[in-house]
Amino acid sequence: MNKKIDLSLYNNEWYEPGNIFKRLIWYFINIFFFRSSFIWPNHLKVALLKLFGAKVGRNLILKPNINIKYPWFLELGKNVWLGEKCWIDNLGMVRIEDNVCISQGTMLLTGNHNYKKESFDLIIGEIRLEDGVWLGAKAIVCPNVTMRSHSILLAGSVLTHDSEAYGIYQGNPAVKIKERVIEKE
Repeated sequence: MNKKIDLSLYNNEWYEPGNIFKRLIWYFINIFFFRSSFIWPNHLKVALLKLFGAKVGRNLILKPNINIKYPWFLELGKNVWLGEKCWIDNLGMVRIEDNVCISQGTMLLTGNHNYKKESFDLIIGEIRLEDGVWLGAKAIVCPNVTMRSHSILLAGSVLTHDSEAYGIYQGNPAVKIKERVIEKE
């Protein structure tokens, strides 16, 4: 007979994302400055991210209605664009390198559950987006995924595995459909 999931056994006490007071203060700053539709000055939001431990490169563009779980688990290179309503659910580290475009409604998910365990344990994995990556609108990147240099995840697609450099991925689960060719000016 197959066992069943018993959520009363769930216990993630081992997971400690940081000081409770720091998390509480960030919760309200995130709501007021980042998840807000009000267009706050970009330099103010960048300063707040840095204040809370994010590593931030030059020319970061932050649109309204962005949700960032824990900035101390976030590294952003130079010339990074975060579109409206993107959600960085970074229970673990998210590393975004240079010249990366994350379109509106995109989700970066570093947490999951072990569906094989009766207790449905929390699983944490990192995400890395290398130089020149583009995530289309409402795309989803799952835990333990690296998107290699200049790869693309098309709108509405779900990436559950590493991509190849310059690969274009589509679908759920996303599969490589062709190579990205960048034309010279």
